[in-house]
Amino acid sequence: MASMFFTWIRSPAAREYFFSTHFWGPVANWGLPLAALADLAKDEEVISGTMTTALASYSLVFMRFAWRVQPRNYLLFACHATNTAAQLVQEGRFVNYWYMGGREKQLAGQKGPVLQAVEATQEEAKKVSDAK
Repeated sequence: MASMFFTWIRSPAAREYFFSTHFWGPVANWGLPLAALADLAKDEEVISGTMTTALASYSLVFMRFAWRVQPRNYLLFACHATNTAAQLVQEGRFVNYWYMGGREKQLAGQKGPVLQAVEATQEEAKKVSDAK
C-alpha cells in the first residue's frame, strides 16, 4: 500500500493533481471550516444568524458541486461537509440562545453589578409600596 502511494507520488499524474485547482482550491477553502470550528468556543452573543445560514447554504451548494464535477473532488467535498456541520452546530447554538431561552438562563446564572442594582431598586420600590 505504501509503495503504491510513493510510486504514485513520483508519477506525472500526482504532479498534475498537486498543481491543479482540484487540489489548491480546497486547500485554500479549508480556512472556512477551520474558522467555524474555532468559533464553536466563542460566546453565543456574537453569532450572526444570517451569516451562519448563508455559510451553511453556501457549503451545501458546493458539496453538491464537488460531488457532481468529474472527476469527483473529494477534498472539496470534505471541506464543505465539515463547514456545513460546524455552521449547523453554530445555527443550533444561535437559535437556542436567542429563541429558546438560553440567553435568559445565562443571564439568570450571572448577576452583574447593574442587575444587582436593578434588583435592589425593585426590592426598595416594593417595600415602599407595601408600606403605604
